[in-house]
Amino acid sequence: MKDNSDKEFKAIDSAFTKEIRSDLEQNMERFRDPIVLGEMVYRLLEERENTNRLLKNILQKLEQIEAKTFAKTPQDETMLPEIDEQILSFVKESGKVTSEEVRAKFNYRGKNAASARLNRLFEMNLLKKQQVGKKVYFFPQ
Repeated sequence: MKDNSDKEFKAIDSAFTKEIRSDLEQNMERFRDPIVLGEMVYRLLEERENTNRLLKNILQKLEQIEAKTFAKTPQDETMLPEIDEQILSFVKESGKVTSEEVRAKFNYRGKNAASARLNRLFEMNLLKKQQVGKKVYFFPQ
């Protein structure tokens, strides 16, 4: 009984192999035609454009989800040392300040410490700055 099923399987396998071979030979003939190749390339490019469009939409939606997920809430705001809070208030009240003005107001011994504090607040995007000649002015954000 096993021999019969093996023979049937081999017969089916042989017929299937012949059919595939025949299809391949027909397609190989068609692939030699430049019009067929051109059509295939055109369809491939269309499919690539569709895929890129889909990926772009997915990326936009992902960015929207990310923005909602990581949006800053008042609880997430950066906690600053008291001196930095005072410096920010001073800058907001004055409109613009230099490191020399901050040094004088907060009794720093040197201009470097005041400048370092102001630059740190600038790097945290809490202040804007602009250089005019040799002076650097810091503005509220």
